Amino acid sequence: MKPFRNYTGSVVPLPKSNIDTDIIIPTEFLKRVERAGYGQHLMYYWRFDEHGGPRKDFVLNNKTYEQASILLSGDNFGCGSSRENAVWALHDYGFQVIIAPSFADIFKGNCSKNGLLLIELDQGQMQELFELEKQNPNFSMHVDLENQIIHAVSGWAASFQVAPHIRHKFLNGLDDIDLTMTAIENISAFERQRAFYMNPCVN
Repeated sequence: MKPFRNYTGSVVPLPKSNIDTDIIIPTEFLKRVERAGYGQHLMYYWRFDEHGGPRKDFVLNNKTYEQASILLSGDNFGCGSSRENAVWALHDYGFQVIIAPSFADIFKGNCSKNGLLLIELDQGQMQELFELEKQNPNFSMHVDLENQIIHAVSGWAASFQVAPHIRHKFLNGLDDIDLTMTAIENISAFERQRAFYMNPCVN
């Protein structure tokens, strides 16, 4: 993972609740063995019609939002099955941050392992952001993870909270393997001690 401290990107609004992982990445597109390439299938049946043509009324097909990398959404984002591929699809598509009132627990865990930052704001703050977006389509937002503050247009700002261990991982660019390796000296010492007690007669 790359360190995530400060990030600025434009937003795209998707004010729907209970967007599940089957919507994010449908089952038939789970055949890839690598993480790359899932973005083209993100929310496939919302983005494309039965002939594979883009649905003109879906926000991700609007050229205004082609470069958007911050997704604004509704309650319980990422619910449903535990597929990690949903996170891969969002990240591969270009999203770096998702802001919503709440996220499904397993989805939150998968995002923390793959460098996709989730920010929870209350319903009132989310409504303010959606209203701002109507007035300023595709506006840019600055995310300051070190100080846990986000800034938007017209001086709008809000604080947020990320679990300390997740914040530590993002700020330092650590995935779970990297995090384990930071304790390699203690692990090695434990293994030596364990070997001694298992075979006390061996020098």
